[in-house]
Amino acid sequence: MAVTLKDVALRAGVSRSAVSRAFTDGASVSGKMRRKVEAAAQELGYSPNALASSLTTGRTKLIGLVSNNFKNPFFLQVFDQFTSGLQDRGLRPLLVNLTGDQGPEESVRMLRQYSVDGVIVVSSTVPASFAASFENANIPVVFAFARYNGSENANLVGIDNEAAGAFAARTLLARGYRHIGFLGGPDSAVSTLDRLKGFAAEMAAHPEVKVSHSFSSEYSFAAGRAAMLELLDGGDPAEVYFGADDVISIGALSAMESMGLKIPGDVGILGLNDMEMAGWENINLTTIRQPIRQITSAAVDLMVSQLAAPDRYPEARLFPCTLIERGTLRALNGG
Repeated sequence: MAVTLKDVALRAGVSRSAVSRAFTDGASVSGKMRRKVEAAAQELGYSPNALASSLTTGRTKLIGLVSNNFKNPFFLQVFDQFTSGLQDRGLRPLLVNLTGDQGPEESVRMLRQYSVDGVIVVSSTVPASFAASFENANIPVVFAFARYNGSENANLVGIDNEAAGAFAARTLLARGYRHIGFLGGPDSAVSTLDRLKGFAAEMAAHPEVKVSHSFSSEYSFAAGRAAMLELLDGGDPAEVYFGADDVISIGALSAMESMGLKIPGDVGILGLNDMEMAGWENINLTTIRQPIRQITSAAVDLMVSQLAAPDRYPEARLFPCTLIERGTLRALNGG
């Protein structure tokens, strides 16, 4: 039979309420009492019931991890970091898939049904209305991997996407390319628009360079491949493309190779994210790295801080990017 709180109380020689307090965060209990209860629990193999504890404290420790882009393998790494990071802090992640037509009010209602203590939104395509809905529901929220620019009350963690776009432009210019294309994700995605803005601003200082831009229907391999096939079929392709996401870039790379183009001899491509797949030998994608571990860690820190102090002033934490040299761009000397 399962070991109960009563069994622990009998073994420790204390009351059941003392055992309950020993396993309740913030409850009044002496260090000596807590150690006695924990020793008895360990001897019996007892683990406190999380559901029962939530009924006592009013806190479930559930944190909703909300996204609508499960087709992008990059987010497998992201969710791996988030789930382990939350669990290390004594919190429990709840994955929520918003793919489809689910609106902000329905999403908030669903998350309330699970009694989540907070929400981390991991997406660049969730509409701005979601932020206001979470705020109106008094649910602590952190936006990760997207620079949300519609609310002064949002906690933000990620990269400066405009700076990343400018960095990509400088990287390609330094390699002597004179016909450069931008291949983004959906034209409604904040990350795509910000990366294009930074990219275009940097390219504007080089009128001698031919520039074009296009978009994929979603952040996926298939969408990146389809967009690149359309560009190549249209004639006059660019010498190089900044695929403003690794999974789109890998799809585009597949299209280039299926058309018989040599990479980077005939055409080059630069990605963004440095997802694990980008480093596979058969892909070998040159890309701009987002510091995943630092971003997820900072987002968890912000969530923990909000849970401890709900009136805490919102904070933005932006991280720099770095170039990861592999094999899909010509060398700096133009070779």
